[in-house]
Amino acid sequence: MKLIKFSIIFLLIFTKYSFSYDVNDFNKWKLNFKKIALKNNISENTFNMVMSNVKYSSKVIEYDRFQPEFYEDTKTYIGKRTSKQKQTKGKNFYKDNKDIIDLVEAEFDIEKELLLALMGIETNFGTYVGKMDIISSLATLSYDQRRSEFFTKELITLLKLIENKKIDYQTLYGSWAGAFGFFQFMPSTITNYAIDYNKDEMINLKDNKDAYPSAANYLNQIGWKKNEPCFYRIELKNNIPKKYLNISAKKLHNKKKLGFFKKYIKDSSKLNDLDDNVNTAIITPDKDIIPGAETLNPAYIVFDNYEVILKWNRSLRFALAVCTLKDKFKDEI
Repeated sequence: MKLIKFSIIFLLIFTKYSFSYDVNDFNKWKLNFKKIALKNNISENTFNMVMSNVKYSSKVIEYDRFQPEFYEDTKTYIGKRTSKQKQTKGKNFYKDNKDIIDLVEAEFDIEKELLLALMGIETNFGTYVGKMDIISSLATLSYDQRRSEFFTKELITLLKLIENKKIDYQTLYGSWAGAFGFFQFMPSTITNYAIDYNKDEMINLKDNKDAYPSAANYLNQIGWKKNEPCFYRIELKNNIPKKYLNISAKKLHNKKKLGFFKKYIKDSSKLNDLDDNVNTAIITPDKDIIPGAETLNPAYIVFDNYEVILKWNRSLRFALAVCTLKDKFKDEI
């Protein structure tokens, strides 16, 4: 009954947002956005060149409202993204690109297994980088009210990259949310972390020579620590106070030393080799998202490296999947 009720509510909300679009209103948004762009040092020539064919996309809103992170339970989500087929494809990709991947691992101190896991989950090792017009996607999400401020900033940032000839706007096809390249960088991530590693005066994130160093630089800069843990699956005792359970990826709360949490874990022997003073948090990613999910199961104790992956993508399940696939690649390549 809960699942039926949840589905009806979702359908009503989804239908409302899918069709709440007026062409005249969108055109007014474009005129207003042009003023904002020009105030941010985007030339009129660049704006007209890039924005002339922008269209509102109802498909983008559909994707935005129905993301896998919102409806797939953790076991299903991780299983789909860490399959044997994914592992085999990753190992073959590594064999074909060993030189650049090993070079990047050594230079940026980021495990090749982590880079492979991220690329595998983001774009299936570069075989699916997305076919959406990124400019139209960002414009649609800027016009939409759910996260307008965030996507307006991303669109301005992308226009600046085009203005400064850092990227070729004609190659900008990617995800529905405006992410681009083998590792699905948002425009702000490109600006802050992407590298023209092969020195051809253009950042091409659909080329391993720029994509891999850029991803490694990003992880290095946001604090990934090589060979340190990401998470462990745990079974919790019923006496754990609910305030210690994180169900949202926005910001992990009530973090404690590992030693503090051990008294709430049924079998903590697998954690004995770790320093009891390291910072940890507990997540229960299915609770309050999946209808009928248990309060304490599944549960994971997570470390600083896990939070680094959350900076990459604010999804509890995404970070679990990345670290799971990383561990499956270990000792295989």
